[in-house]
Amino acid sequence: MNNKMLLFGCGLLASATVQAQEAAKPNIIYIMCDDLGYADVGCYGQQYIATPNLDRMAAEGMRFTQAYAGSPVSAPSRASFMTGQHTGHTKVRGNKEYWNVAGVTQIPYGVTTDYSRVGQEPYDPNHVILPEIMKDNGYNTGMFGKWAGGYEGSESTPDKRGIDEYYGFICQFQAHLYYPNFLNEYSKEAGDKEVKRVTLENNIKYPLHGEEYKKRSDYSADLIHQKAMAWLDKQTADKPFFGVFTYTLPHAELAQPNDSILQAYQGAFCIEKSYGGDAGSRYNPTNIAHQQFAAMVTRLDIYVGQVLDKLREKGFDKNTLVIFTSDNGPHTEGGADPDYFNTERLLRGTKRSTTEGGIRVPFIAWWPGEVEAGVVNDHQLAFYDLMPTFCDVAGIDNYVEKYSNKDVENDYFDGLSFAPTLLGEGEQEAHEFLYWEFHETNMMALRMGNWKLVVQNGNCSLYDLVTDLHEDNNLAAQYPDVVKKMKEILLREHTPSSIAQFNNITLPTM
Repeated sequence: MNNKMLLFGCGLLASATVQAQEAAKPNIIYIMCDDLGYADVGCYGQQYIATPNLDRMAAEGMRFTQAYAGSPVSAPSRASFMTGQHTGHTKVRGNKEYWNVAGVTQIPYGVTTDYSRVGQEPYDPNHVILPEIMKDNGYNTGMFGKWAGGYEGSESTPDKRGIDEYYGFICQFQAHLYYPNFLNEYSKEAGDKEVKRVTLENNIKYPLHGEEYKKRSDYSADLIHQKAMAWLDKQTADKPFFGVFTYTLPHAELAQPNDSILQAYQGAFCIEKSYGGDAGSRYNPTNIAHQQFAAMVTRLDIYVGQVLDKLREKGFDKNTLVIFTSDNGPHTEGGADPDYFNTERLLRGTKRSTTEGGIRVPFIAWWPGEVEAGVVNDHQLAFYDLMPTFCDVAGIDNYVEKYSNKDVENDYFDGLSFAPTLLGEGEQEAHEFLYWEFHETNMMALRMGNWKLVVQNGNCSLYDLVTDLHEDNNLAAQYPDVVKKMKEILLREHTPSSIAQFNNITLPTM
């Protein structure tokens, strides 16, 4: 054998070894829906809405009762997941928009117009995000749904941040419409150089609001799910995959096709609600708000069931971890009525609040043969724990040391892996605290064990979540030492933001 043949043969052997190693890694699917409340799912106590697939997922997997979003609103909550940082450290701490800034014009789409640039504050390019880590470790990466991590053309769009294939809304404001003028797409496999717009030709024939809007037929939620399923169907056993399915359901507007899912709830509610619409927010009116919301949750449940069925069909179920959760608590926009559906009102507050209702979310882990079936777990976790957990599951050691930016004075990684809890292996480390801040409502919160400190306009309230889950009885005056310790942590963990509007937060005084 000559040297060229020897080298070629070694190359084949090395390639086969790498492929075998990659194939041994588990696949990961992360499903994050939009504004689904803790009690909007049957297995969490919902009585009016059918969620058989999520209930089955919980029965076959592990249901967490003390899981928390990264923030009480969309963009910073997603940033916490992507960056492994809490909102006292991460760059994106609110819903800063780039569709209403100077220089953004209106461009024609059929009978209407739309913004020439859309999106939110970009993720910090100097800090690694989760898809980049997974891609760097041999994973195919796909994301379908909301991005909300940078505006079109910015330094942080899916094509620049480790995503091989993307389809959905770059801008979460655009996602207020379920029948929009366009969606965004990127495919490395197809040779795309950057994220592009895909005009929805069946929609742009009709206006964005009014009765004619109902003639639009390209339903974005279905389109996004179909792209996610097509990507999943393309995956093979010789390379692991990491999928991020950020479905927009059941966020406002309350709109969907008039199909069997919606019709199943016709006349189901003794009290119905009408909503007049809000053109500025892109929420169209409805006179069946309860019916629409319930059907949207069931539609989401069907999507989840189809994902799990596809994994079984392809033989991936025994080697795939699936996480289902929501980006924050339930919303009251577009006609949504969480008080009606969450009749027990277990948690106080909704989206935009750092009380439990705004940040405690449904969280289900499914991995047949690895995650014990039917377990209800009270481990306290937050979205910034997903980065270390996924790294653990994927066998990515020392991720902080490897991916920390040495040129940044404090490149924070705030998460703790909960893989020991998922897999029943090793000792589970507990958080000293969990942290939140949100400038739009001037609120902060800290959970330390069973204590919860809520700060509103700089004023502190202390609750014992074991005896007072609804956060009704302020114990701050009775436990000043606990308040003092928790305030010290808040002041230590909060760092000034490089974005001026994110600094509009009143810190507690010592």
